Amino acid sequence: MRPIYPFTAIVGQERMKRSLILNAVNQHIGGVLIRGERGTGKSTAARALANLLPEIEVFADSPFNDDPAAPLSWSDWAKERQSKNIPLKAIKRRVPFIDLPVSATEDRVVGTLDIEAAIQKGERHFEPGVLAAANRGLLYIDEVNLLDDHVVDLLLDSAAMGVNVVEREGISFAHPARFILVGTMNPEEGDLRPQLLDRFALSAEIYGIRDARERVLIMERNLAFEANPEKFRRDWQEQEAKLSERIDKARRLVDEVTYTSRDLLSIAALTSSLNVEGHRADLVILKTARAQAAFDNRTAISERDIALAAELALPHRIRQGPFSQASVSPDELQERIEQMQGAAAAAGEPEPASEDEHSPHYEKKKRKPGSRGGTAE
Repeated sequence: MRPIYPFTAIVGQERMKRSLILNAVNQHIGGVLIRGERGTGKSTAARALANLLPEIEVFADSPFNDDPAAPLSWSDWAKERQSKNIPLKAIKRRVPFIDLPVSATEDRVVGTLDIEAAIQKGERHFEPGVLAAANRGLLYIDEVNLLDDHVVDLLLDSAAMGVNVVEREGISFAHPARFILVGTMNPEEGDLRPQLLDRFALSAEIYGIRDARERVLIMERNLAFEANPEKFRRDWQEQEAKLSERIDKARRLVDEVTYTSRDLLSIAALTSSLNVEGHRADLVILKTARAQAAFDNRTAISERDIALAAELALPHRIRQGPFSQASVSPDELQERIEQMQGAAAAAGEPEPASEDEHSPHYEKKKRKPGSRGGTAE
């Protein structure tokens, strides 16, 4: 196994690193598309993130990385063994990092059912694919723009649903497929269709660093890593451990992060004012803002969280106007949110309730009027 460059040693590219970290905090966000020039550390960052994540508990013989603590999400493989009273031993395993080749076919991605065995012997045999191996891990696609559109659709569907179901001739097999989807591409080699672009929750546009001092730092660190990878990793072990612990803590906190109707209105007004089509962006911004708050050890989202989330969720969904790929920034987005809130207040619009009383999570999410931050206990 080749040595992996530490995530915390990557110079610059803060937007890319933040998009990866927030997907690690909340895997329900839906992945990230990283677009940029060659040699800007895209694949290095993806591999480093997977290596940073804490070990997961799985069944020893499961090819699907089933979570012993979540029986409702078990694969048919695990359910069958449980029904037959076959012992299921739990072990800890590193988070899988799966590199999907551009030449991957549908069967290679979703897996295949042996129809002949089912017909002749009445047995269900399933050959796991890439989605099975990537469950609870990170699925990396380099040059995603060169991958067959149908395969990209399959990957995005699985990332959104969290399950992979294969059906052939009336026989089906299901297994969990919850993973961090990371696609990278060089726009000079062609772009994705708009429909596929929108399916990626977040995007990060990155460029080669222009600051001479930072470029020197990149060279120095890479030379040190190549000369002695183990020593270099030991030198960064403390920073890696701190970030890993922070992500792990945020994962446990993210479901407790609250939001108000005012927050939802801010998100909706922002996407509406920027003529963003559909409603996927609104949901992505909310999920990402909650992850940002959890990563900052807070239990309520703020306008700044919404702005930081919108910076990652909107660029690939905005085609015209002042907020283009190159100009979107959290400061501009936060200013726009505050302007809209100020205009609404000046127009005498009623302050929205702290939470929709019809929401099933009403009691859990409501908080005192005026509360914007909140720190985790």
